[in-house]
Amino acid sequence: MIVGYPFSAVVGHDDLKLALLLNAVSPAIGGVLVRGEKGTAKSTVVRSLAALLPEVAVVAGCRFSCDPAAPDPSCPDGPHESGLSPQTRPARLVELPVGASEDRVAGSLDLERALTEGVKAFEPGLLAAAHRGVLYVDEVNLLHDHLVDLLLDAAAMGVAHVEREGVSVRHAARFLLVGTMNPEEGELRPQLLDRFGLAVEVRASRDPAERAEVVRRRLAFDADPAGYTGAYAGGERDLALRIAAARDRLPAVTLPDDALRGITAVCAAFDVEGMRADLVMARTAVALAAWEGRDEVTPGDVRTAARLALPHRRRRDPFDDPGHGLDEERLEQALSEALSPDDDSGDDAPDDAPDDGPDDDGPGGGGASGGEPADAPPGEGGASAGGRRPESPGAPYRTRLLAPEAVGRGGPAGRRGRTTGESGRAVGARTPDGRLRRLDLPATLAAAAPHQRGRGRTGSGLVLRREDLREALREGRESNLVLFCVDASGSMAARTRMRAVKGAVLSLLLDAYQRRDKVGLVTFRGEEATVALPPTSSVELASGRLARLATGGRTPLAAGLRRAERVLAAERLRDPRRRPLLVVVTDGRHTSGPDPVVTARRLAGVASVVVDCEHGPVRLGLAGRLAAALGGTAIRLEELAADHLAAVVRDVRKVA
Repeated sequence: MIVGYPFSAVVGHDDLKLALLLNAVSPAIGGVLVRGEKGTAKSTVVRSLAALLPEVAVVAGCRFSCDPAAPDPSCPDGPHESGLSPQTRPARLVELPVGASEDRVAGSLDLERALTEGVKAFEPGLLAAAHRGVLYVDEVNLLHDHLVDLLLDAAAMGVAHVEREGVSVRHAARFLLVGTMNPEEGELRPQLLDRFGLAVEVRASRDPAERAEVVRRRLAFDADPAGYTGAYAGGERDLALRIAAARDRLPAVTLPDDALRGITAVCAAFDVEGMRADLVMARTAVALAAWEGRDEVTPGDVRTAARLALPHRRRRDPFDDPGHGLDEERLEQALSEALSPDDDSGDDAPDDAPDDGPDDDGPGGGGASGGEPADAPPGEGGASAGGRRPESPGAPYRTRLLAPEAVGRGGPAGRRGRTTGESGRAVGARTPDGRLRRLDLPATLAAAAPHQRGRGRTGSGLVLRREDLREALREGRESNLVLFCVDASGSMAARTRMRAVKGAVLSLLLDAYQRRDKVGLVTFRGEEATVALPPTSSVELASGRLARLATGGRTPLAAGLRRAERVLAAERLRDPRRRPLLVVVTDGRHTSGPDPVVTARRLAGVASVVVDCEHGPVRLGLAGRLAAALGGTAIRLEELAADHLAAVVRDVRKVA
């Protein structure tokens, strides 16, 4: 028997535990997103919650966990007879792996049996398994966007739909959705952030005594899991009873008009888009009152609800960090003015407000001020790094699409390079290698039609066999690895020019964010090249490193290409399905090291684009020569903007 870590034994993380408990009381809040650095017990706290949830009564033999008191009328295993003896079981914690397919999540129809046997056979997915329990998604930021949308839709509506070739199945799917993520591995889109009811930032304690207590408890648990859990059995039982009591009290809790006005006033003060935040705050405040054993929402409930429901909804720009930089003082001031205008005592200020220290890895860390963080990679920072003080990037703009010309085969879903796979527009049909997933009905009928007489067809029905089945061959878009190789040497160091170059790279990073790419950053100047940022899904980190990038020194172009080659080779082993796109930002000059053309030829198999930064009345065309050696294309810096390309097209049409 596997023994889980007790919820009541977790040290600290008060906001996280409260957010989880409130969602356990009222799943209508919309779930919890837990953001935090690695090693902060995010998964431990979430997994320990399931043991506190009350047992559920289910219809015996129902794969969809129908409630005997109110069975789902659309249950695929129904209809269920009334008066059946209920079967009780513990609430489930269902974990969704990052690599799960849509069929694994939502369930799938056995189309082969449906066509050949006339049987509508449905195989339930993880949404059905999580019904009336907890659905836990670790590293939710690495999950494909369409799967995150699917999860959030089901969590919001309490219903899952599966449709395949005109056959539709619907079943109940009400669960507590919890997602955890490490922001260093990439952020969720603002639209998806807003769909999570509450969000909590988790950081490891900086108090040595508290850290020692965490280690002491974990070692004791590892030495004797059963004995350690038994010591907290009383606390766990009390929490479970309190959750059950709060659920019973929840329908009777009232939300006074002044509290509701306070909620809407706070959301308006923070310029929150849409109405979801208002609803989430109201539900959270009601659940908190029920949790505290009260029948009416108080101003303190609204304050706590705002602290949990608003911070992740303030994000406007894709490079904004939704986890750091929240002005707690402004939040408290807005809450105080909305709820108790005459109360200036500040007694309700939260004790656990995050410190205001700089975030080394945040998009603004080090910024244009020239300050260099302690953990900045070599080649970043101010004048002490041997180059000019960093120049801030210019304003980003919409760029033209840079993508591999060849069609990939089943790369990760995204919006850049073309690829064949399970999504996208149909471009053909093929015989399935194994289990049929995406039926191409016209191709299947066309394959079966010539054989009907030989198979003895006599009625109106079509005689189908396994070898007739065809699945659709689709072409969609994939996510790529965009590796930037940026020249930071003295030849690029004119301040206005480097500002334009950084603005161009920042614009490409924004484009990579929108197209769901991984990004990496290699810079070269002086005598060497540096990996400023290894390949990651966090374009926020890349933009921060770009802002801190200093310039000056000689131009080791060949060293930059060699470093890029090693990064791509390592990433090919780590993530072989993701095709790379190398973007070299340079004027083509080299004043240190061997001839870069020789090095470039070793990268000829990689899709490449050279952004030519050469300027002035006399152009040497060195970047074009480099692009030819790479087997890629060259575009001038000023041609990178999508508006420039549109203007060229308009001019050509006018001439024509």
